[in-house]
Amino acid sequence: MSNLILYSIPAFVVLLLLELAWSRRHPEFKGYETKDTYASLSMGLLNVIINAFTKLLSLAFFVLLYEHKVVDLVAILGPWSWLALFFIEDHSYYWFHRIHHEVRLLWACHVNHHSSQHYNLSTALRQPLLTPFTGPVFWAPLPLLGFPPYMILTAQAISLLYQFWLHTEAIDRLGILEEFMNTPSHHRVHHGKNVRYLDKNHGGVLIIWDRLFGTFARETEPVRYGLTTDITTFNPLRIGFHEFAAIGRDVARAPGIGAKLGYVFAPPGWSHDGSSKTAGQLQRTLL
Repeated sequence: MSNLILYSIPAFVVLLLLELAWSRRHPEFKGYETKDTYASLSMGLLNVIINAFTKLLSLAFFVLLYEHKVVDLVAILGPWSWLALFFIEDHSYYWFHRIHHEVRLLWACHVNHHSSQHYNLSTALRQPLLTPFTGPVFWAPLPLLGFPPYMILTAQAISLLYQFWLHTEAIDRLGILEEFMNTPSHHRVHHGKNVRYLDKNHGGVLIIWDRLFGTFARETEPVRYGLTTDITTFNPLRIGFHEFAAIGRDVARAPGIGAKLGYVFAPPGWSHDGSSKTAGQLQRTLL
């Protein structure tokens, strides 16, 4: 994990406490719930421990690819390569995030970040336990384009730091920034289980990728947070792995190999008999 994240932990704590004080003066918002907050903080701590190991693996992976780069954009662009990296890294994050919503096996790795029915800065720390293993392949093009691993890890850390403050109800719309930056309003949509909000706004720092690729939605109705089928546990391990158990049950009941594969690799909500619906199928009923 980049030292940027570790150095930012005191700021995370201060901002969380400030938001907690704000939420107590604004009961119209859902605010904090003790067990939910502890669960989120526990998930964040587990993620830090896992990342201490997986960053070594991803670093070795990036080094190997960098040694076989097909072009050297850093040499070509010089100092401007940081600007190019900002856009390319953010584009990579968009596809990493989107595909982890659209393939059920990957959704099982990511789902715990969406499992809270509260939306506050502690939710930002409810980090997935397994995406540190599934994520690096989505950034594989960057070392092949000539970005050294230290630049990639720095850009990833900056993106993660930026996304922390998005997890709040204390900030409303931000004017013109809403048109090209990811904002708390856009990210509230992403965490909503309202049908029109499902699988929307996957961007990291920028919202332009969602606009380009058809996954953008504005915050037009009150957001209901959580999962379409909420879980009722605060146990970090159950939060982290409950969807894998659900996949196992569906695969065991599936009538054939095609259906079994569908329950693993089709979008979340897919069913062989139509008894449950994907986000896209549900949204088409709104048209």
